[in-house]
Amino acid sequence: MHLKNFEGTLKYAKELDKEDSLAQFREEFYLKPGSIYMDGNSLGLLSKRAERTLLESLEDWKEYGIDGWTEGKHPWFFMAENLGKKLAPLVGGSAEEVIVTGSTTVNLHQLVSTFYHPEGLRTKILADELTFPSDIYALQSQLRIHGNNPDTHLIRVKSRDGRFLEEDDIIEAMDETVALIVLPTVLYRSGQILDIKRLTAEAHRRGILIGFDACHSAGSIPHYFSEWGVDFAFWCNYKHLNGGPGGVGGLFVNRKHFGRMPGLAGWFSSAKEKQFDMEHTLTPALSAGAFQIGTPHVLSVAPLIGSLEIFAEAGIENIRQKSLKINQYLMKLIESELGDMGFFIGTPREDARRGGHVSLEHNEAARICKSLKENGIIPDFRAPNIIRLAPVALYTSYEEVWEVVQTLKKIMTEKQYEKFKNEREVVA
Repeated sequence: MHLKNFEGTLKYAKELDKEDSLAQFREEFYLKPGSIYMDGNSLGLLSKRAERTLLESLEDWKEYGIDGWTEGKHPWFFMAENLGKKLAPLVGGSAEEVIVTGSTTVNLHQLVSTFYHPEGLRTKILADELTFPSDIYALQSQLRIHGNNPDTHLIRVKSRDGRFLEEDDIIEAMDETVALIVLPTVLYRSGQILDIKRLTAEAHRRGILIGFDACHSAGSIPHYFSEWGVDFAFWCNYKHLNGGPGGVGGLFVNRKHFGRMPGLAGWFSSAKEKQFDMEHTLTPALSAGAFQIGTPHVLSVAPLIGSLEIFAEAGIENIRQKSLKINQYLMKLIESELGDMGFFIGTPREDARRGGHVSLEHNEAARICKSLKENGIIPDFRAPNIIRLAPVALYTSYEEVWEVVQTLKKIMTEKQYEKFKNEREVVA
């Protein structure tokens, strides 16, 4: 993505906003006056439609009681499947391959318990040293359940520079001892996108199943999980997808695995037509629905109904194009305005390797984040030295990005950050 005739002026930012084909969606969200929100990669903002569908689901409960399972504005019995159908185009799966259920870590436990079957030499799980800690905890836990020592059976591919992973290094680690691979689509610190298609093909060439954590990519970049042959994937819906804090997650299971018994079975794993037969022998759904465990958390799912309406109208390809452009704009501004102030852009510059946020490294990162918040800008800190900034395609303007960089420049010039301790808060 190349910006035409880049300038570091407010006038240029306003011109970009006039050309923005997604600008109208900004009005869909609750934006706090006097504040600029740059943390949508951690928690997306509330939209008016998400609020509406949550209130509609409350009304269904109030009006219908138990009959809300099959009646009302958003009946509960098929809610997860209906939302899976709406999510499917965003991750590149068919409607049957996607379901809304659980949480990121619960879904990872479900999928690993289903697909990790250590046999013979193949007893290890392959991950990486830069992935989100919760995934590592879950993988360690699953290895222990199978009687394997995480210290010897969890392979964590090393990063050459502490920021990025090289696909060649991951492929080299795919040896005859690996039974399962779990990797992120986008690295949560640096924002690097892994080559999902290539890694999947290489894993399958060696007879290894592979799955991906799409938490930091779902809703910001298009995926083609089914076309690429990915075995499974899982993600949260509260970051770029704006489903609400603690919102229910999602998972993808390739149709070639339909009919497989879920590792963690429950009532909602059942084929829908058999669910109320109350038999003690499970007949799993012949879809991703088999990998549900319990009753959908209706009031946590409900905001996603409204949120996904917006994504259907905006289109994930359009969202990706603006995301690339506005992040490129942010990086150019950083280079032109903050070039001698100790900042380093720790995010790939190539479009194909960059997700939906920019990682800005600085030795005083924690203090700078606190100063940004004091100035009405909401960033995200990641230890030891990263300020994550996420201009979100649906609700961030180019003018806001310009203001963020100007504020950073003021903070550094006036040394505003020096009054704060260089350590994270309880919640980073």
